[in-house]
Parts: sequence; structure tokens; C-alpha cells
Amino acid sequence: MPDIACLNGTITPLNDAKVSVNDRGFLFGDGVYEVIRTYGSRPFRLEAHLDRLYQSLSQVRIVPNWERATLTAWIDAVLARAGHAETKIYVQVTRGVAPRNHPFPPVPPTTLVTATEIHPLPADVVRAGVAAISMPDIRWARCDVKSLNLLPNVLARQAALDAGAFEALFVGDGVVREGSSSNVFGVIGGALVTPPLGPRLLPGVSRAYLLEVARDLGLTVHERDLSLAELQAADEVFLTGTTIEVLGVTRIDGATIGNGTVGPVTRRLAARFRPAARAAG
Repeated sequence: MPDIACLNGTITPLNDAKVSVNDRGFLFGDGVYEVIRTYGSRPFRLEAHLDRLYQSLSQVRIVPNWERATLTAWIDAVLARAGHAETKIYVQVTRGVAPRNHPFPPVPPTTLVTATEIHPLPADVVRAGVAAISMPDIRWARCDVKSLNLLPNVLARQAALDAGAFEALFVGDGVVREGSSSNVFGVIGGALVTPPLGPRLLPGVSRAYLLEVARDLGLTVHERDLSLAELQAADEVFLTGTTIEVLGVTRIDGATIGNGTVGPVTRRLAARFRPAARAAG
């Protein structure tokens, strides 16, 4: 099945979609985005993702030139045309096309919706868990905005891969914040602990849903600061994200987490997450 794009309302094969070299997303990273996945060919938590998109747009002062229902129709259209068993949808909105100049131009924004096939992590990787490294958090102070400015995240993720790890965890002001493309959780004394929401981390949709699942299972949940040492000493550590769902971490900076295997709480949450997500839509 083909990968599909909808660029400003026009649907084309993904490789045929073209954006101007004067687009401010290219020139300045001046835009925001969302990534949404499907379960059973239905977008998961679409309204929550669109709420976060509107929040990001508001924070960077981009005014969309479409209604929410129009964007939803574009998402439905690319999903129908792509026809993948399960799909990853990106929505990217930039400030638009204009000659290079820092002040906001009086032009319509550029809106791109793409639908590509999801390639899940191999089952043996999920069973075994992954390694992570820590990195100083050099990102800007509004990480709650899902901005196109991802260079620090790209550099951190590549550093993790170069070190033989899967993910890099950002650490600032003595506390762990989040991964380069994930939220982070620890299991400490039987309770689930995750960094609190705020401007220094993204309010992950999968994070929020995982917390719902955890509370439904009767787990105690604490949203509070976590030091790197505390996370390394946790009984279990795992990541959440749109494409990774719930992924156990067995090493951080070479230190073994727990007994070095994906722990029982992580396995229980992972086993409940996908079926619950498919049912929730």
C-alpha cells in the first residue's frame, strides 16, 4: 500500500508532495507537529492529539486556516487512501511560505498530513528491554510545545545509538525529564513514578493513557521529580511513546536496572496497554 500525503488539502502520493524552499518550517523550524497512530485502523486518542496540536499552535502564535473538522477529514482521507494495516500519521503545520525574514509574514500556514506504515519494534527487543544513556538537557525552555525544532533530540538519540543504547534521557537541574522521543517511568517500592508535567517535558498522550491504565489496575502513581541516581536504583524503568507503546529499560549509563530484565509491573502494563488502546480508539 502507498504512503500518502495531504498538503494544504491536496492528496498525493507522499513522494510527490513538495514544499517550497521558502517555507519557514525549512528555514527556521518555525512550526509544530503531532504524531498519531492507529489501532484497528482507527486513530488512537485523536481528540487528545488535536487538543495538543492546538495548544502548540497557540503557544507559537500560528493561526490555522482550517477548522478542526477539516483537519480531521484530511486525516481520515489519507488513512483511507493509504490502506495500511496500522498507520503512523504526522500532522505538521508551519507558519507558511515567505522570503527569509524573522518577523511573522502575513501568509497562510502550510499544513502537511502524512500516512505511513508503522513498523513495530521486534518482539525480542520488547521482551529483552533496551538500554538508555543520560544526556544534559540543552533544549529550549518550552518542551511542552511539540515544536519542529528537534536538533537537540536528534543529537541525543544519535548519541544513544552510537553508545549501543536505544534512548537518551534528558537530565537538567538534577532531575530526569524525558527521553529524546519518549516519556519515562520508574517503579519504586511498588509505586509508579514519573516526572510531573510542566514546560520542560512534553505531555505525552501515551503517558496520559498509561497513567489511566495504571490506576485502573490499582497501582499507586506519583508524579514527582526523579533524580538520575533514583531512577538507576529503581526496581523497574520503562518508556512510553506513540510508536513504542510501553518499552522496558534494563540499563541506564551501563547501570543495571533491577535484575536486568523487564520487570513484572512493566510487563503487566504493556500487556494491558495495547488491548485497552484498541478498545478505546
